[in-house]
Amino acid sequence: MKIAISSTGKTLESEVDARFGRCPYFLVVEIEKKEIKNVKAIENKAKDQMGGAGITAGEIVSNEKVDAVIANNLGPRAFSVFEQFKIKVYSGEGKIKDVVQKFIEGKLKELTDATGPQHVGLKK
Repeated sequence: MKIAISSTGKTLESEVDARFGRCPYFLVVEIEKKEIKNVKAIENKAKDQMGGAGITAGEIVSNEKVDAVIANNLGPRAFSVFEQFKIKVYSGEGKIKDVVQKFIEGKLKELTDATGPQHVGLKK
């Protein structure tokens, strides 16, 4: 199974970023037999877009063929991309290695809708 997490940095020691479309990185984590097998950091090229960052970020993650996404906040456009590709979305916050462990243990809440309105992650 592959999951993607909105991240403040490039390692499992990083925090889940509060913004999905504007986070600096996505960590793609491969899990086999309830263990982390591989971690790949991807720069979020959508973070500086004027508009449509959620859609572009959703496409970047979807192109990695992930089964699930973990984010703290997710707007309606990004959520619709994941619905289209049948990618499950979970809510998580804190250190990424801890959030992945909670995911493995089935302790994260699956989201059935966006957590906020469009543009919630815009830079101020």
